Amino acid sequence: MRKILLIVSGLICLTSFARAAQLTDSEVKNLLARIRENRITQADFREERVIRLMEKPVVSSGKVWFQPPNKFRREVKGSSPSLTVSDGRQLWIYYPNFKLAERYSLGKRSPLDSTVAAINSALNLENIESTFQITAAKIDSSYELTLIPRTVSMKRVFQKLDLRINENLQAARTDMLLPNGDRIVTSYSNQTSASVPPSTFEFTPPPDTEITTPLGQ
Repeated sequence: MRKILLIVSGLICLTSFARAAQLTDSEVKNLLARIRENRITQADFREERVIRLMEKPVVSSGKVWFQPPNKFRREVKGSSPSLTVSDGRQLWIYYPNFKLAERYSLGKRSPLDSTVAAINSALNLENIESTFQITAAKIDSSYELTLIPRTVSMKRVFQKLDLRINENLQAARTDMLLPNGDRIVTSYSNQTSASVPPSTFEFTPPPDTEITTPLGQ
C-alpha cells in the first residue's frame, strides 16, 4: 500500500508558506469555485519524494492527465518508466522495463479506495469542504491553501497537503506530508484545461505482460 500511496499521491504538487493575508471562510468558498472553473486536465510534472531514511530525494518527471471525478493517467519518463491509469473502476500500474502490470480493483472497500478518494478530492477540489479543513492566504497574485483531512481513513493517507494556486487559478505546486513523516513534492508546468479523449484513461496490457493483483482482487 505504501508503494500505491506514493505513486497515486504523486499526481499532486510543493510549497512553504510565507506571511500573507488570510482569507475569510466566504472568500475561501469563492476561491474554490473559481479554481474549479479553471482546473487543469493535463500538465507536465516534476516530483520529489523526500524520504527520511534517504540522504537525497527521489526525483522523477513526466506527464499527468485528469478527468473529474475519478479518472487520471500518469506517465513517468526516464530510466525507470511507469504508467499509472485509473478509469474510476480499476487502477493499473505498468512497468514497461519489466513487462509487469499490477491491477487494483476500486470500489470494494479496500484500503486503496480511501487513498484514491483522498487524492481525487484534492485534485478535483470537489466537495472538499466536507472532507478537509481548509485555510487559505493570498500572496501577491497567487494563493496558498492548506488541506487537513477530517476523516480517519484519509488521515492514514496524508497528514497535510499544502497547495499553491498560480495567477491563472491553476494548481502549481503542493507539499504532501505523509503519516510516517515522509513528503511527496510535485510541481506542475505547461498546465492546460483542454479536453482529454476518454481513451486516455483506458489501459490494455501489451502482449507478454505479466499481470498481478497484489490486493488479491
